[in-house]
Amino acid sequence: MDRIQKYFGRHPSQMAVARLLLSQGLSVHDGYIWCGDIRQADTSVAEAAKVDRRVVRSAVERIMGEPELLALYSKLRCMVLLSDVAKELGCSVIEVIPTDEKVPGIMSGIMDIIFKAGINVKQAVVSEPADDGQSHLILITEGEMPGTVISAVRESFGVASVIIRLRTPARCFNK
Repeated sequence: MDRIQKYFGRHPSQMAVARLLLSQGLSVHDGYIWCGDIRQADTSVAEAAKVDRRVVRSAVERIMGEPELLALYSKLRCMVLLSDVAKELGCSVIEVIPTDEKVPGIMSGIMDIIFKAGINVKQAVVSEPADDGQSHLILITEGEMPGTVISAVRESFGVASVIIRLRTPARCFNK
């Protein structure tokens, strides 16, 4: 974010656009904003960023005019997060909250537990810091997640708590 701050710090409205593009994986190339191969209207982006459409155009022009920004924004891609449709796909979702997200090896330990249980991971995503200021590991796995595996993950190195998303409201298991 420091790189982006360097270019947009004195332009808070354009910064809002820059952050939105980054958070949504919207790229900038050929003078336009793109979601994959679908060009996005400045007015739609402005509405989402809660700014005027002219601010979006100015932000795009700034990105196009700065090689460092263009190198970043031209490579962004949006990605589907399967957690919201997991039950429709017959999958399970567990969200892991680390004790300290900067400690290496937490994800490795969790993935090892899941691998040894013979469970296929469909998707693993580390989210941006949530409301609690920490990144979360979101795992979407095939089929039901056995309680023994959930317990092993909960007891794994560096895990503060585990949230299991079921057909009913999510349940949280703290250590």
